[in-house]
Amino acid sequence: MSSETQAALVTGASRGIGRGIALELAGSGIDVVVNYARNADAANDVVREVEKAGARGRAVQADVSVAEDRARLVDEAYAAFGRLDLLVNNAGVGPSERADLLQASEESFDRVLGINLKGPYFLTQLVAKRMIEQVDSGVVERPKIVVVSSISAYAASTNRGEYCVAKSGLAMMVKLYADRLAEHGINVYEIRPGIIATDMTGAVKEKYDKLILEDGITPIRRWGQPEDIGKAVVAVATDLLPFSTAQVIDVDGGFHLQTL
Repeated sequence: MSSETQAALVTGASRGIGRGIALELAGSGIDVVVNYARNADAANDVVREVEKAGARGRAVQADVSVAEDRARLVDEAYAAFGRLDLLVNNAGVGPSERADLLQASEESFDRVLGINLKGPYFLTQLVAKRMIEQVDSGVVERPKIVVVSSISAYAASTNRGEYCVAKSGLAMMVKLYADRLAEHGINVYEIRPGIIATDMTGAVKEKYDKLILEDGITPIRRWGQPEDIGKAVVAVATDLLPFSTAQVIDVDGGFHLQTL
């Protein structure tokens, strides 16, 4: 089912940041493959919202840390819309337990790195090959890849070291793929969220309320919202940054500023 309408694959799109990205893309007329790992009901709800916005949606279950699932996800994404103009690597998890660096387990490390780093690294490899084929055949022009990382790529949290290591790995992954794919007209971007209101941050809401609203940890004194990330992805998807690649786009309320 091919069309001239652009199509995007967003991993981890059933909730949180991924949901916000999917809905913002749909609002810009881009069809969306809504990837999810477990919650089919939530993913189908996102598909319905995508369709209400006037785009087409398709929910596809896949665990990005599993090679067979990644391959099936890519096949089903292309089967759904006949093309991919945009891959958004968003799926991610935090540690099951925020354990001190000296006590954290290998099991947690393997799980977090598998989903947050290995998964997008090899999913990007799969999709990039297909994008190159479609560029060469004239099906798509200037496809793009977005990696959603985190301020944890550079801000150390010693009670979730595996998460920080994964996110810093994503930052290098963006540079690598940007360099490799530029000759094919495929730009790669890192979007680096700050403190965003999602299920993941819900457990530490009081802590971040104080840091944001009272201590002023961010110059823009509010929580980030999933749609804030979505709008940044739309800027990439609609080709507003054509002369940029390996670019870090901070969506963090100014957290990255260093001031005296």
